[in-house]
Amino acid sequence: MKYDSTGMFHWCPARSLEDCILDRNQAAMTVLNGHVVVCLFADPDSPLIGLRNLVMPLRASNFHYHELKHVVIVGSVDYIRREWKMLQNLPKISVLNGSPLSRADLRAVNVNLCDMCVILSAKVPSNDDPTLADKEAILASLNIKAMTFDDTIGVLNQNPSAGGDTLSPLGSPIVLQRRGSVYGANVPMITELINDSNVQFLDQDDDDDPDTELYLTQPFACGTAFAVSVLDSLMSTTYFNQNALTLIRSLITGGATPELELILAEGAGLRGGYSTPETLGNRDRCQVGQISLYDGPLGQFGEGGKYGDLFCAALRNYGMLCIGLYRFRDTSSSCDASSKRYVITNPPDDFTLLPTDQVFVLMQFDPGLEYKPNRGDMAKEDNS
Repeated sequence: MKYDSTGMFHWCPARSLEDCILDRNQAAMTVLNGHVVVCLFADPDSPLIGLRNLVMPLRASNFHYHELKHVVIVGSVDYIRREWKMLQNLPKISVLNGSPLSRADLRAVNVNLCDMCVILSAKVPSNDDPTLADKEAILASLNIKAMTFDDTIGVLNQNPSAGGDTLSPLGSPIVLQRRGSVYGANVPMITELINDSNVQFLDQDDDDDPDTELYLTQPFACGTAFAVSVLDSLMSTTYFNQNALTLIRSLITGGATPELELILAEGAGLRGGYSTPETLGNRDRCQVGQISLYDGPLGQFGEGGKYGDLFCAALRNYGMLCIGLYRFRDTSSSCDASSKRYVITNPPDDFTLLPTDQVFVLMQFDPGLEYKPNRGDMAKEDNS
């Protein structure tokens, strides 16, 4: 594992864009699962939006290397080539030269198996009609939601400690992977909007009034819509509460140091460096996590427990700071219940918990055990 000169982010030697480009067939043959798909609308001459700012928090050094999610960018390779200088030193990035509106491209990158699909646009909006500024992003979102996927199970590389002798063509053990979303409406997705009022077009089953504030709409509460105006409220929050900046920095940037901010401000980009006790110490910082209440260390609070008791127990016993809940919109067990969740930040002490709830927490860095490559990886190293 290699880190940048400040020890804040995972780093790798510069790779050419051509080495990271996948065609549709290569993408389809790659076992992509639990990854992040970035659907990017851009013309070759569109203004740069800074994709590095999206990828860097996903490459924070307080994640272990094997925890990093593969990022697959679907869009115009001519535009991405202009952004590549700032991405070439970040590991686990692939590019599919295609269209986010192409269902064939979306299937090739296994969008139904991704942990998150991010829909962005770098195109300059027309001044004629602000409603049309988000038309492509909204169309891409609705297109994915209208898709259906095969309910088959793929394969994943298996850690040798789990046993099993079945080998894939690459020589590594295989196991069954988790089922993906059968319906596109269940694909985890977030869409960036330029115009707040366009949020009304994202959800076909949303009964919100078109004049409803963005903060009160279902897509915003469920985390499926993001608007630039959200940053305005964050700026005012940090002005009146300077301690909020530390939390916001952890949530949005993955952490930063004065040295790193100076390097990025000067335009040098991430540079590799030697791993010293001082730089490795920068890995020891909190990270955001989601803890299930169905089982695990906090499972005892899932059956009718109170949020206040959960908060105290998590802090005292595990050093985790609870910041909110992630709850199913429909808590009934009916067959037509929605799989959507919404966020409840800082509930009251007597708030009753459900076993299907998930808890957002700030958790301490876990140095853990160093990741051991599986037998397939070791075989490839021996052959080389």
